[in-house]
Amino acid sequence: MRILVTGRDGQVARCLADLSLEGREIVALGRPQLDLTDPTTVKAAIADVRPDVVVNPAAYTAVDKAESEPDAAFAVNAQGAETVAAAAAAAGVPVIQVSTDYVFSGLKNGPYLETDETGPTGVYGASKLEGERRVAAANPKAVILRTAWVYSPYGNNFLKTMLRVARDRDVLRVVADQHGTPTYAPDIAAGIVAVCERMEAEPDGDWPGIYHMVAGGETSWAGFAEAIFAASSRRGGPGATVEAITTADYPTPAARPANSRLDASRFAMTFGYRLPEWQSGIARCLDALDAQTA
Repeated sequence: MRILVTGRDGQVARCLADLSLEGREIVALGRPQLDLTDPTTVKAAIADVRPDVVVNPAAYTAVDKAESEPDAAFAVNAQGAETVAAAAAAAGVPVIQVSTDYVFSGLKNGPYLETDETGPTGVYGASKLEGERRVAAANPKAVILRTAWVYSPYGNNFLKTMLRVARDRDVLRVVADQHGTPTYAPDIAAGIVAVCERMEAEPDGDWPGIYHMVAGGETSWAGFAEAIFAASSRRGGPGATVEAITTADYPTPAARPANSRLDASRFAMTFGYRLPEWQSGIARCLDALDAQTA
């Protein structure tokens, strides 16, 4: 099976490219070879690679900047996602679209189900939701995976930011009234492979649709920070005291959902894979960061 992945330098794309899988070839392409805002490059990449599945984790992810750049966010997250899905459909192959918890308002008391009403609070979430709709309409064999609070050894993310800031400060103020599930990107990559395997085994199976795919458990940003510093301190790395604050204490251009918890039961039942608990990814991520500097 050959898997084409968009966005060579993104967290999920890089973790997919890191995988060594017998009988699986993963080809990750980014700009300029594959540019979501240039349909010609998308069609050419699919024609050249001839994949069995196209995975689209590439996205405009600058949540706050999107508030002042809505056209740029929608160009990638909506039109670009549609371009990828339509090109895959024209080639007769399924598409896996990576989406986000930000499609919800965050007002629900419990974890969100796939059938719950959406209601994004900002441009980023709105652009990703529009992308979901366009992907589903463009490709009848589309799997849309909503995940949340992604971190990895690559790129910019919360874990790496906390470690960097803790090198200079002993106390960090972190929001404690937003709840969700930190999800380690290599686990997302493994989940995507599980989807690909189901697609390969049952090409006409009842798997198209929207799924929530996050790690097990839940916490707040402050709880995530405390777990990061505890794990880092145990190995002699940077640590800090976390001072819990409210969202109102840390205003941002884009409003974040207070509740980003997603119920991943449907994904586990359909694809036979359940992501590990969120805490387990922290040590593995720190190991990978240590290996980068060794």
